[in-house]
Amino acid sequence: MPRTSLNARAARILERMEKEYPEVECALSHDNPLQLLVATILSAQCTDARVNMVTPELFRKYPDAAAFARADLRQLESTIRSTGFFRSKARNLRESCRAIQKRFGGRVPGRLEDLVTLPGVGRKTANVVLGSAFGIPGITVDTHVGRLSRRLGLTKQADPVKVELDLMKLIPQKKWSSFSLQLIWHGRKVCHARAPRCGECTLMSLCPYPSQTGAVGGHTTGSSARFRHA
Repeated sequence: MPRTSLNARAARILERMEKEYPEVECALSHDNPLQLLVATILSAQCTDARVNMVTPELFRKYPDAAAFARADLRQLESTIRSTGFFRSKARNLRESCRAIQKRFGGRVPGRLEDLVTLPGVGRKTANVVLGSAFGIPGITVDTHVGRLSRRLGLTKQADPVKVELDLMKLIPQKKWSSFSLQLIWHGRKVCHARAPRCGECTLMSLCPYPSQTGAVGGHTTGSSARFRHA
């Protein structure tokens, strides 16, 4: 597809997403950048709802980077056990906070190039923190964003970084964070991995996926004034 046509279709997709999901925000409960960083690391292979059940006790025990940095690993593992992969997550949390203490004065850095140097932090986690804690736009490519971007024909890439770069060319920078959350919510509500509800999708007329697969069905869906990435 010519770039001009792709840009125009991306603009229409963005317009419909903004009408369907006018207000989106990260559903990981947090009061500061460190808490969001910790919660996002815990959210790998885990639901946001489960993370939000764990973090109140976690943040009481470890109120700042210094507390995480000196944490007893077994006690930290025990507190986050229900989020899965708790051993590697505990190590990453402690080592990231040690790096934050040593290299960034105890404060979570507000630059992507610094965040991705922390253990357990890739571009996806960094962009979540930048967008929701610092107000710095970024494309967050999780499984939903990758899947929907390919189904919508916005990218052909499988690698998350390449998907991110393709979307950055199509979506205005100030919309990067909100568009990511809109796709995440739409992926969870409508465009499921195994049984997409194409008949309910506000993007159906702009999406090549139904005609390619015959995946049409479902019920009419409504929208509400506020959506959370859950």
